[in-house]
Amino acid sequence: MTTVRIWFEKRGMAAYISLLDLQRVMHRALKRSGLPVWYTRGFNPHIYLAFSCPLALGQESLCESCEVKTEEESPDYNAWADALRPALPEGLRLVRVGPAVMKMGKIEAAGYRLTVPASAAAALDAYNSAGSVQVEKKTKSGKKQLELKTWIPCVDYRVEGENLVFELTLPAGDQVNINPALLLTWLEQNHNVPAWQCHVLRTGLFAADHQAFA
Repeated sequence: MTTVRIWFEKRGMAAYISLLDLQRVMHRALKRSGLPVWYTRGFNPHIYLAFSCPLALGQESLCESCEVKTEEESPDYNAWADALRPALPEGLRLVRVGPAVMKMGKIEAAGYRLTVPASAAAALDAYNSAGSVQVEKKTKSGKKQLELKTWIPCVDYRVEGENLVFELTLPAGDQVNINPALLLTWLEQNHNVPAWQCHVLRTGLFAADHQAFA
């Protein structure tokens, strides 16, 4: 049994496809492609499919991935890509297909590029000068207070046209997962920066020592 990793972008309106719907989309695409993917056994067989570090609704990404299994010992990954690419809908662009080198549990962090309106400069300056920024984070066990400065001590933004752009690298592992939307929610609640004018693009997934997830 071989584990195959499928890398794709999630852009535009596809950012509003939930994880559950994304699973359905990928199932249908794999079926249409005719690829020799492995099905689970039992009363209701289905394609084995697992997504790495699911993305928050409304955020875009250059580095989404999912893995499937096949009984092929030496898959032709280029042939897999050629078969799957036309089966994906608009907004989901296949990047590459290859072997699953690392287990998903190795993911520890994710890189993001955030874009906010230029009018948010004063709000970001206020965040940078604040000694403490408490935000509310939803967890499976309920809501809890989180010190955001622990994970985002400073926002080093730059001006690009009518927007401000900055990069963040945040924990994205099983134990600690920090969504950049926490910062955008704080900006909206405390400085009236409209969240709908802000954009989040995930740019990379990383294992230990900032090694690119593969």
